[in-house]
Order: sequence, then C-alpha cells, then structure tokens
Amino acid sequence: MRVHVFTSLLLVGSAWAAPYVQCPRPLLTQGTGCPGGPCTFDPHNPAASTDPACQDPTSGDFTDNCRVLIDPVTGQPSGATTDPGIICRSITCGDGHITMADGEDSYIFGFADVTNVPEGDIMTRGNPVGPNGFPLGSANFSAPTFFAREGQELYLTLTNSGMRERPDLFDPHTVHYHGFPNAASVFDGEPMASLSIGLGESLTYYYNNQFAGTYMWHCHVEAAEHMQMGMLGNLYITPAQDVTCAQSPAPAYCFKSGTTRWKGFAFSDGDGSTGYDLMYFLQESAFDPDFHHADNSYQKLAFADMNDTYAMLNGRGYPDTTDPGPMFTNENPSQPIPAIAMTVDASGAHVPATIRQGDRVLLRLSSLSTVDFFTVTVLGIPMRIIGQGAKQLRGPTGIDTSYATQSVTLGGGEAVDVLLDTTGVAPGTYFLYTTNANFLSNNTEDFGGMMTEIVVGSAS
Repeated sequence: MRVHVFTSLLLVGSAWAAPYVQCPRPLLTQGTGCPGGPCTFDPHNPAASTDPACQDPTSGDFTDNCRVLIDPVTGQPSGATTDPGIICRSITCGDGHITMADGEDSYIFGFADVTNVPEGDIMTRGNPVGPNGFPLGSANFSAPTFFAREGQELYLTLTNSGMRERPDLFDPHTVHYHGFPNAASVFDGEPMASLSIGLGESLTYYYNNQFAGTYMWHCHVEAAEHMQMGMLGNLYITPAQDVTCAQSPAPAYCFKSGTTRWKGFAFSDGDGSTGYDLMYFLQESAFDPDFHHADNSYQKLAFADMNDTYAMLNGRGYPDTTDPGPMFTNENPSQPIPAIAMTVDASGAHVPATIRQGDRVLLRLSSLSTVDFFTVTVLGIPMRIIGQGAKQLRGPTGIDTSYATQSVTLGGGEAVDVLLDTTGVAPGTYFLYTTNANFLSNNTEDFGGMMTEIVVGSAS
C-alpha cells in the first residue's frame, strides 16, 4: 500500500507540469454548521468542500471567508485534515523581498504557504502583484513552519512558481527535510538522488514521522546559493506522549504537580523529564547583503567571499525579533515568524505568550547558517540541553545524559532542545543573544543582530 502512495506521488508530481495538490483527506476549516460533519476545504477540487465558503474560488469573498485551521503556535495553517493521523501543507517557491532590522530592503529566494489556496489559483494567488504593479513574489523568511506529531503522516506539496524578478533564472527547487530518515530517497530533496521541480510543476513529498525532535528544512539545489538567499525553514515533530497525557486518566508523569499537567513534552520520555509549560522555537541564520544585491542585479556571485553581516533569529534581527506580529515588505507578509514565544488570540492576532515565574520553557534551537558558527546564551535563566540532533540525550541503558550549560554553539545543520527553568528567576526581561559580538549588529548598525527578549512575569 505504501509503495502505491510513493508511485502516485512521483507520477503526478512531475508529469503534469502544472500545479497539482495531493492530500488524501480534505483540510479542516474554521467554518461551523456544515452539513454531514466538520467543515472542510478540498484544494484540488474546491466544489467538493463541505464548507460553503470554500466551494467557489471565483467568489470575491473567498479569501476572507474560506479559512483552514490555524496553528496557535505559529499563526500559520496547521494542515489538519479529517484524519487525525494525516496533515497536509502546500507551499510555493520563488523570489521576493524582506526588510532587515536596519530598514534595508533585501532580495531573497524563498518559500510561501498556499495551504489555503485552491490548486488552480496557486500560480496567481501564490504570486500576488500589488496595486502599483510591483511584484510581491512568493517568498517568506523564515519559510513556512511545519509541525507534525510522532506517528502522523505529512503530505507536503511544493509548487515552483518561478522567479518574478529574475526570469532568467529557471532554477529547479526541492525540499530537504534535514535529519529525517526517509524511507525512499526520492523524497530526500538532495538533487543527485531525488527529484527537483521546474517552473509550474508540483511535487508532493510524503513523510511518515516516527521520531520526535527538532528538525529543519531547506532547498538542496545549488545549496550554497539557495540557502544563503533564504530558502530555510523550521520543522518540529512533537511526541506521541502529548496525546497520551491529554487523556483521562493519565499516567503520573503527565503531571507537573498535583492536578496541573505539563503543557507538552519534547520527547516520549516515559517519565515526564522533558515536560514543559511553554514551547517556542528559534532558527539561526545570517545574510551577506552584497551577495543578495549581486543576485538581484544580475551580477557574478562571489561564493568564496561570502561574508554574513546580518545575523538573525527566525529571519529577523533585533529589535524586530520582539515584534509578535508578521512583518510586511511591499504589502506582502514577508517575515511571518517572530523570535519570541507567541500565540494567536481569538481574533487571530499574534500576541506574546505569557511566561510565568516557575514555568519550564522548551526552546527548540536550530541553525541553518551557511557560513558561521554561533554561540548563544541566556543570562539569568538556567539552561539544560535535553536533546540533540532530534534525539533525546539518553544512554543505551536509559541513563540521563542531559547537561546544564551556560551557552550553546551550533553550526549549520545542527539542532538542540533546551529547557529553560524559571524557578526562582526574578520577574523581568532577559536577553537571549549571541556571544559573537560582531553579530550583535544589523550590518553597519550597532545594537541589533542575533538577539531577542524573554519576558518572565510573576507567578500569579
């Protein structure tokens, strides 16, 4: 049965040479009162949607009223379907612009989420043009963030929507799920062993997620250029233990104290040792402004001279890292993910999540830097490394090998899971920042770069 799935994905993904979204179940929407069960949206065949607001893509209010479910941790589509064991996301790749923390414009390559877009409209709605005719592109930085649960299947459709500002570049693109043990090399994204897609084509990647942890993803075609240009994203697999501990009755390890349960766990630990009250994620990256300018102006690229001077967390430099809302460039949401703990309130607005004294915070930290290693620290809040490389730190006999530290050093492609314990920590604002002092700036502007704030409130 699984071989049949692989085969169908290959044939449809590359042979149609047109956007084609594959998902074995319809997406759940925010609609209510739909006949016959939950409200759904079918991006491949909108007319089959049970949510009336999603049935006619030509309707003028389609974009406003057809809304898939949103992940409150990211503010982006959750990909939830009518089958709890399956999630589906759809993304495009192309070019666009972001705004650096010093106000400078930067041209990028990147990805954008189109999970809520009908298949037939991906090439247009995925590449909107503003009222002044300026091409907004289809590129966010960081790229769309993916969450799945241990045991869930992820169907990820990538559509190559092309380079609007560099039409001479007909680069193919892929998705490389960094650190994931693929059952078939065709889904790995490494171009010598798998498929890449050209302009107007789609490919649906299939992942059967069996191991919780902190991962990352990026384009693996011409990786030095495409990763420097911004084709990088966050990816996290939550443990099946989260589901176990949401049930009643639940095992004793599900409880922090008394009747208070842990919000979740980093891993299926079986003893509650990786439990947390709040989770958030940061990805380290950095840009070379001269390289980006050269790519935007048809100039020769100097790979050997690559010199990153914009160090960022989740695609932002300080102080933009502390803004909970999405950032816009030329009217397009260009940097959707903040570098603070956030949530989505009932109105859909992004607001800072509350960290209270005594909370244990899970920090998922990864790096997709193309040039430098970065060391980060949090002054005043104890740090414990509990996972590395999407594996819990335990010996072969189950012995705990986690360790306390004052800093973490990562190179490109590395990731750790860190518990920040605020027990006994005085309420106030604490800084997470790189100790590489030359990266505490936004290019030539001092007092910025790879830094963000952690605000601890009172216990009550």
